[in-house]
Amino acid sequence: MRTDSLRVAELLVTLQGEGTAAGCPVFLVRLSGCNLACSWCDTPGARAPESGTLFTLTEILERWRTSGLREVLLTGGEPLLQAGVYPLMEALLSEGARIYLETNGSISLSRVPREVVKIMDLKTPSSGMSRANLYANLRYLDRKDQIKFVIADEEDYLWAREKVHELGLTYFTQVLFSPVWGKMPPPELARLILRDRLPVRFQIQLHKLLGLP
Repeated sequence: MRTDSLRVAELLVTLQGEGTAAGCPVFLVRLSGCNLACSWCDTPGARAPESGTLFTLTEILERWRTSGLREVLLTGGEPLLQAGVYPLMEALLSEGARIYLETNGSISLSRVPREVVKIMDLKTPSSGMSRANLYANLRYLDRKDQIKFVIADEEDYLWAREKVHELGLTYFTQVLFSPVWGKMPPPELARLILRDRLPVRFQIQLHKLLGLP
C-alpha cells in the first residue's frame, strides 16, 4: 500500500463544522474510502476507495502551507484506511500544524501521534454499524480528544447515555452529542440532555447550517 500519496475527495479551506473547535478556519483534507456504511452517512461521495484524486504528500503539504492556516482537519470517508495518512500526520506535525482527526472508531488509533486531536465516533444503533465500535481505542484518548455520538432518535440517545455512564467517558475525554441532520430535531436532543443533566456537549453541524463543505 502506497505511503507517498493519498486519494483525496476534497482539499480546501473552510470552517470547522463539528467538535470543540467548531467555527474556526481550518484546512480540510477529506480522504476517500470508508470501511463502514452508516445508514445516515452524510458524505456518500467519499465512501468509494477509488473516488477522489490522487495527491502526493508533497502536493498536500504545499497546499496546506499556502493556506496560511495552522489547523488541519483530516476526515473522510475514513482517513485511517490509507497508509499515507500516517507520514502525512508526522510531516504536518513537524511543521507546527495542529491536527484534528475525525475517525469512525473502527480502526486502531495506536499509530496516531499523541499530539493529534482525535475526534472518534462511537456508532449508535441507528447507524447499523454499532458492531464495528472498537472499544480498545478508548485507551488512546485523553482530555484534548473527543468522542462523538451521532443520534437519530431517543433509542440512540438512551444507548449513548448508557455508554457515557458505563464507560466513564467524561472522566478522561470530552463527549459530543450530535443530532442526525434531517432526522432528530436539535431542540429534542437538547431537551433530553437537559432533562438528564448529562455532562456532554450538544453540537449541531455548523457547516450544514452555513452551506459549507
